[in-house]
Amino acid sequence: MTDFRAIVIEQETESGRIVAHTAEVRRVTDAFLMAGDVTVAVEYSDLNFKDALAIGGRPGVARTTPLIPGIDLVGVVEESEDERWRPGDRVVLNGDGIGESHHGGLAERARVRGDALVRVPDVLSSEQAAAIGTAGFTAMLSVLALERNGLDPQAVADAGSSVLVTGAAGGVGSVAVALLAKLGYPVTASTGRPEEQAEYLTDLGASAIIDRAELSDPGKPLQRQRWAGVVDAVGSHTLANALAQTTYGGTVTACGLAQGSDLPATVMPFILRGVTLVGINSVEAPIALRETAWRRLATDLDTEALAAMTAFIPLAETIGAADELLAGRLHGRTVVDVRA
Repeated sequence: MTDFRAIVIEQETESGRIVAHTAEVRRVTDAFLMAGDVTVAVEYSDLNFKDALAIGGRPGVARTTPLIPGIDLVGVVEESEDERWRPGDRVVLNGDGIGESHHGGLAERARVRGDALVRVPDVLSSEQAAAIGTAGFTAMLSVLALERNGLDPQAVADAGSSVLVTGAAGGVGSVAVALLAKLGYPVTASTGRPEEQAEYLTDLGASAIIDRAELSDPGKPLQRQRWAGVVDAVGSHTLANALAQTTYGGTVTACGLAQGSDLPATVMPFILRGVTLVGINSVEAPIALRETAWRRLATDLDTEALAAMTAFIPLAETIGAADELLAGRLHGRTVVDVRA
């Protein structure tokens, strides 16, 4: 029976609270894996905020124990009971419950549902697909939502407006900035470290940088109209203020809750300015939408910008990197070479 390395977390809970937690690299066998119709030799995973929360013993992510974390994986099919997949196929999986209720990608092997797999576009390497990961996939879903609601880059520029990206130095934010900039949108990037991150975000394509403090405190229900569209990964007062500052007919996408899961807003932006709020759920995205997003990522994301925002680490360094991410000391994308 094949044995392989994996990060394994175990937790004990009492009344819904985590009272004991461990996270370590272990050697396990195929018998440890959960049910699935496709077995993948994983090449790369990555480190997302959700992964860091799970590894760090924070509540709300791990829904079973023991669990291999990692909401993304990229690898090669080894065995398949799904007729769509054959040994040797390069595949990517984002979300679908892996790293939460099902063993995830921070391991050298995975057994998953063939229904959720997407073929890695030929123009992307496995490393690039992992660098994109759920963060880039979520950013692309957000851009698609803005487009479905009629946002046009030339019209935004002609109106002297821009698209706001909150949490811009994070994984979702970094890819969103790069995508929107390549598509021709003027982009305003909001970050908590504007002086430190200005060069990084400008290189990704941001045309303006603002301090997140401009958005993070309670504000009025309606404010000066500033943004034609918004990609928000922060939630709470930041999202409420973004809604209050969105121009008539604009669209705001919500995909994260770094500041909080609350939304201390009113209906005023919706009924007086016709603002649309679109929720982005990357975990349960249907396969047709997954395939569309990955086709667009293969053509619309500047690979040089992707490389500039990406760092690589071996599996053994992932637990320490999770602490760094939770402390706000990492930016961009962190790819995990699970074989190293």
